[in-house]
Parts: sequence; C-alpha cells; structure tokens
Amino acid sequence: MKNKEQIEIVTYKPEYKKSFKDLNIEWISKYFVVEPNDVKALDHAEEYIINKGGEIFSAILNDEVLGVCALIKSDGKDYDYELAKMAVSPKAQGKGVGLLLAETAIKWAKEKGATRLYLESNTKLQPAIKLYEKLGFKEITGISSTYDRVDIQMMLLLNS
Repeated sequence: MKNKEQIEIVTYKPEYKKSFKDLNIEWISKYFVVEPNDVKALDHAEEYIINKGGEIFSAILNDEVLGVCALIKSDGKDYDYELAKMAVSPKAQGKGVGLLLAETAIKWAKEKGATRLYLESNTKLQPAIKLYEKLGFKEITGISSTYDRVDIQMMLLLNS
C-alpha cells in the first residue's frame, strides 16, 4: 500500500454508502454479531447519521474506500457526537488509516463547536482502544449502551 499521505479523507457521498456498510459488516462479523442497531445505522445512513447533523468520513486511495467512520449527533446532554462505525479494510489495517479518520472526525467536530465526543467499544479490540487513548479519550461509565458487545465507553473533551 502507498503511504498515508496519498489517502484522502472525504465527507459523505452517496457512492460510498455501500463501502460504509460493507466494511462495517465485515469488521463487526469478524469479532462480534451484527445487531439490529448496526443494521439500522448502516442501511439508513443518511436518515440515521447525515440528516440528523452527523457526518460519515471515508478514507480513499486510488478510488477505493479503505476505511470509514461516522460522527453521530447526540440528542442528549452527555456529549455532542458519538464517534462510531469505524472500520478499516483488513489490507489497510495497521497503516494509520484509523488514526487519519479519527483525527479528521475530531477536527470536524471541533469546527462544529463540539466540546465532548463519546465512543463505545470492546476491550478485546486492543489496537482500537490504544488508538482512542492516543487521541485523548478516557474511559467513563454511566451512559447506557444499546449494543450487547460494548464493555467500554470513552469520552474525549475537546478544547474549543
């Protein structure tokens, strides 16, 4: 794979919707069971994420989507956006694609005036947890999850 400087992170385009779903289903299925909430978010990305003020980011190299992630706008008071549905193609894992996606999402959220980003994960995904910690996310408790696989929740406080 070429170096990550040639990877372009773009905001949502309908032509990337299938990649957003496919990469997530592939990733979730590898470690967990695809849950009803996954299907809702992945099959109805525009309604569930984009139309509610969120964004979907895709990492593109040579017209191929190598990774995706979403920022889902919160309608509650605990946080502004949830960093969610991050998935990187197996051939691109360990190449910094997840970091690029997350950094772009964080920058976008800051530009929208967000002060807190939330995420849910699972502790068996150690590379992901280490990435989130590197970005400044800290483990929290007290927010209920709608996913069975979640055993860790993290929050990032953004400096305005």
